[in-house]
Amino acid sequence: QVQLVESGGGLVQPGGSLRLSCAASGTIFRIYNMNWYRQAPEKTRELVAVSTLTGSTNYADSVKGRFTISRDNAKNTVYLQMNNLKPEDTAVYLCNADITRYGQIGTLNYWGQGTQVTVSS
Repeated sequence: QVQLVESGGGLVQPGGSLRLSCAASGTIFRIYNMNWYRQAPEKTRELVAVSTLTGSTNYADSVKGRFTISRDNAKNTVYLQMNNLKPEDTAVYLCNADITRYGQIGTLNYWGQGTQVTVSS
């Protein structure tokens, strides 16, 4: 079994900061891409940031310069540092990862349950 568990969401004023965490657990052999998505009400799910196994990162244009994705491979954890938050960043933030389990051939894609981020004064 593999689980992704997010934490760190909450209510913050515009201009504030939050740091999200996503920890993967289970019979994990290797984690390839670890990603953050977000889902706002009545909007399509948006890819926010990507972190590859080799250390490359990529960001949606809407968050470039404000958000930073990082990962700790020893802890199977990915982080999203969000600065200068805006009301339009309000959404459920979901962790996503491509994982190979011990004894498994190939990778499967896993999702966390999400954590709510609300930016409001």
